Amino acid sequence: MKHHSYPIHSSPFGTRRYIDSYEFGDNDQQQIYIQAALHSDELPGVAVAWYLKHALSSLESLGRLRAKITLVPVANPIGFSQQLQGQPLGRFESNSGQDFNRQFPAIGEQLAVLAEPCLGQDATENKQVIRQAIDRYFDSYTPGTELQSQRAILMRMACKADLMIDMHCDWEAVSHLYTTPQAWPEIEVLGHYLGCRTALIAGISGGEPFDEACAEPWYLLQQRFADHYPLPEPLKPVTLELRGARDVSHQQAKTDAQAIINGLIALGYIEGERPPLPSGPAPLAAPLAGCEYLTAPHAGVILYTRQPGEWIRAGEVVAEILDPISDQLTPLVCQQDGLLYARHWVRFATAGLLVVRLAGGTARREGPLLVP
Repeated sequence: MKHHSYPIHSSPFGTRRYIDSYEFGDNDQQQIYIQAALHSDELPGVAVAWYLKHALSSLESLGRLRAKITLVPVANPIGFSQQLQGQPLGRFESNSGQDFNRQFPAIGEQLAVLAEPCLGQDATENKQVIRQAIDRYFDSYTPGTELQSQRAILMRMACKADLMIDMHCDWEAVSHLYTTPQAWPEIEVLGHYLGCRTALIAGISGGEPFDEACAEPWYLLQQRFADHYPLPEPLKPVTLELRGARDVSHQQAKTDAQAIINGLIALGYIEGERPPLPSGPAPLAAPLAGCEYLTAPHAGVILYTRQPGEWIRAGEVVAEILDPISDQLTPLVCQQDGLLYARHWVRFATAGLLVVRLAGGTARREGPLLVP
């Protein structure tokens, strides 16, 4: 295991923050990148990463790793420093107001310029050319802010991977994931081992999240050069939503870490006999544009009537919003059949608050598709 510590630039004087990574294995032809807590108030992945660190160290000592695996247990030191009266504020950066998992830069056009003169007729060599172009790009990149520096450190490691796993969680939820149509066949295997109930699939979800930003240059290079050069398969991105923010325990983290290991064995990144798949069904593949988002029409107490993981029929009530002064009790009625995969953890709604999300409908939404 190799430990690296990367300083985040532009930190306030008198302070210095670092991103720590752990590398396992020496076969860098295949690379995997795994990170946790890009939203630093989402902790299930941090516990999973700790178990993964010890499991991967053991597998490395046994010579079973067929890929170089980079693990970042804490992807957002800036967010962890943001506390207000004992409450973590890890979703948005306080200086800019930006979501820590949005507005990652699209670097494909710049990489195309850097990589094209060196591309040849061997796909394996072209993979190394692209990875070298990624390093050259970030060698010349000068971040203007602390947040930009943090983003650059993470992207430099993650963009070179064959498989990129970004571990998050929701408010209150069943396990689910986000990925792209191109990556879905391989990601389905990983999601099945993790017991994900649904996979929300989109080519472009809007907002430039980390997973799509890491895959963007590979997809652009495929579109630009695949007719002229043999290119490697593009990076496969997945954002894992490991249930809800309060679902943190030794047993759950250990189980999820083993599920990820099982998935990597099944996909050939770790040597071993393919573990049997869980008895439950594979994740429901659903277009992200087909999700139904239900919001509160007025302020009030949220009274849930249905639970995460339940299948809801069109016309059914999933929650009610109570105004105890006016006696107004407003039902939230779903308009389509779907899996209730996530709901808010607060029990008081302001007008317009996103309360419940369901997956399973036909694609109909347009514009930014992710939770704001």
